[in-house]
Amino acid sequence: MTTPSQDGTIAPQDRIFAALDTPDIERAAALSKAVLGIVGGVKIGKELFTAQGPDGVRLAAGGAPLFLDLKFHDIPNTVAGAVRAAVHLRPAILNVHASGGRAMMQAAAQAARETAEDLGVERPKVIGVTVLTSLDAADLEEVGQRGPAADQVLRLARLTQDSGLDGVVCAPQEIAALREACGPGFLLVVPGIRPSWAASGDQKRVMTPAEAIAAGADHIVIGRPINAADDPRAAAQRIVEELAADAGQGSRSAVPAGPAEKAQAG
Repeated sequence: MTTPSQDGTIAPQDRIFAALDTPDIERAAALSKAVLGIVGGVKIGKELFTAQGPDGVRLAAGGAPLFLDLKFHDIPNTVAGAVRAAVHLRPAILNVHASGGRAMMQAAAQAARETAEDLGVERPKVIGVTVLTSLDAADLEEVGQRGPAADQVLRLARLTQDSGLDGVVCAPQEIAALREACGPGFLLVVPGIRPSWAASGDQKRVMTPAEAIAAGADHIVIGRPINAADDPRAAAQRIVEELAADAGQGSRSAVPAGPAEKAQAG
């Protein structure tokens, strides 16, 4: 998986994870097949995992690079055990809630590293979830976190980095501040992404794909604009072409042979 930061080496298609947000295994597998070779990978979360289990995840991913979006949040030993189990699914990326604290995140990082070594596979990137993109400042205040959402994101991102994780999931509007605070080697995976021709849905802090990449995102997660489209493959291709056109205008260069090309070749 290609995950350099801010150096212009990730092809436009490899920046995109298509979200398979459905409990239906046949629908998920069909979506994954539709976008195979078009985007860099697929994101599978709690809905499909809970409905279909690990075997369903394997079937739905269909060999595509996997972002396993289960957002583990528990005591350190429990999260470490969950991460050890998750590594058997060969994810490229998995995540935990940064609000679980330093000890929990350190346990997750260690479990991922040791299990990957035991299995002889590439270690997944372990990233922290900062503030959910469905939450704005008013929502945060309601649950006792005062101040702008961006302040909490920055606080949790720094803790994530100090705890030895690879990066964070963050909202689009925090990309630039996080890149400045955490540096070019810190992975930024960004949901809340909607092309200009798509509705924003229930995510309150959104940005277009080109805007997110220009701001400094490494990878973007796109759900309904692809998975709810009449033709998911065509929708994914349209987004990739828009990103490629933007890169051609000088915002970011690209190289071949990333996850999308490798999946298509395989």
